[in-house]
Amino acid sequence: MNSQQKDIAAMKQWLDAAIERGAVPVITGQNGDMDTIGSAIALASIHPSLLACGLHLGRIAKRLVEDMKAPFRKVTAIGTAFPPNLGGIIVVDAAAPDQVGIDLPDVPRLILDHHATNGWALNEGDYMMKWDVRATTEMVATYMFEHAKDSLTPPVRKMLLAGMITDTGRFKHANTTSFDVTTKLLEGSDIDYAEFCEYIERENTSPSERGSLLRGLGRAKHHDAGDWSLVTTYAGTLEGRLASMLLGTGCDVSLVSRHREGETRLTARATRKATLRGVHLGAIMQAIAEQHGGDGGGHDGAAGWTGNVDRIRAESAFIAQLTLQHEVKK
Repeated sequence: MNSQQKDIAAMKQWLDAAIERGAVPVITGQNGDMDTIGSAIALASIHPSLLACGLHLGRIAKRLVEDMKAPFRKVTAIGTAFPPNLGGIIVVDAAAPDQVGIDLPDVPRLILDHHATNGWALNEGDYMMKWDVRATTEMVATYMFEHAKDSLTPPVRKMLLAGMITDTGRFKHANTTSFDVTTKLLEGSDIDYAEFCEYIERENTSPSERGSLLRGLGRAKHHDAGDWSLVTTYAGTLEGRLASMLLGTGCDVSLVSRHREGETRLTARATRKATLRGVHLGAIMQAIAEQHGGDGGGHDGAAGWTGNVDRIRAESAFIAQLTLQHEVKK
C-alpha cells in the first residue's frame, strides 16, 4: 500500500467516524476559486451530513454554482454559527487556518490540500492529506473513484473537472496524474470537454473591468530579477486574469499588485518553463509573509500574498525574493 492509498483509507475512516458523530461542514479556502469550491461541493455530495460552505465564491465558481444550482452556503467572517452536533470539519484547498477566513470550531479536522506551503498545526483527532498534485479536486476525485462512485453524477464531475482545468492553468501546469484523473472524470459521461472548456472561459467583463485591464497593461514594466524576466503592473480588479495575460509578453514571471483600504495584494503567475528551472511563487509569497506579515502562499506557478505594507514595498520584496531564488538555483 503506497502513501496515497494509506491516506485514502485514513480519510475513509475519519469521514465514517465524523459522520456518525454529527454534521460535517466542508469549508473552502477563502479565495473561492474553482478548485476549492468544486472540491467542497463534490465531497459534500457523498453524504447528507456534509455541506459545502465558505466565505467567498470566485467569478467562475459563482457562475457554476448558480447555473448548476449546486448546494453551497456562504458564511460570514465573524459570527458564523455552526450546528451544535458537529462531528468534525473538513477544510479543502487552504494552506493554513488564516486562509479559511473564519474562526474554526474546536472539533476534529480533516485537511485536504496540495499547496507547497503548510501552516497547519494538527491536534488529536485531526488528519491531513497533503499531496504533490496540481489541484485539490484531484485528491477528492481519487477518493470518490474508490469510495463514492455513485455520487459522481454529471454535475459533480463537472465541478471536479472545472477545478482541474482552472487550477492547472488550462493544463499548462498539469502532470501525468492530472490527465489520468481528468480522463476518468470524462469516461462514461456525456460531457463535451471542448464545449465545457469554452463555457468556463466565457467570462463576461463589464466595460469598467475591460478598462481596468487595459490600463493595467498600459502600466506594465519590465524588470530583470537575477536570471528571470519579470513584468509588473498594478490594477484594481481581475488581477489573476491580468497576470495571466502578461505572461503573453514572453516574460518568465508576472506580478500584479493592488492596494485598497490600507491593504495590499500581490498576485503572481509563472510559466511552466520557469517553474521547471526553479521558480516557486508559493515559496516567495510565504517568505514575504514571514518578513512583512500578512498571508501568503500558493503553487509554484501561481500564488498570492495579502498584507498591510504599501504596494511599492511589497512589490520590491517580491523582486528581491525572486532574485534570491535565482541565486539559490545557481
